[in-house]
Amino acid sequence: MFLKTLIAVLFLAMLASLAAGVGFLLRDDSQSRRLLISLKVRVTLAALLIALLFYGFFFGGLGEA
Repeated sequence: MFLKTLIAVLFLAMLASLAAGVGFLLRDDSQSRRLLISLKVRVTLAALLIALLFYGFFFGGLGEA
């Protein structure tokens, strides 16, 4: 159950980072690097999410019932 909760939290954090990136894109000037940092955070979260999904399916925490 902990693994599923952690996956859901990571997914929600990715959505929050996406929303922040859209806000930075619309509001900031061209010299701001906040959009790039938001993208880096989102890519890192996506890599963690994929790693957790592989872990969960490999060890059977997500594949059964």
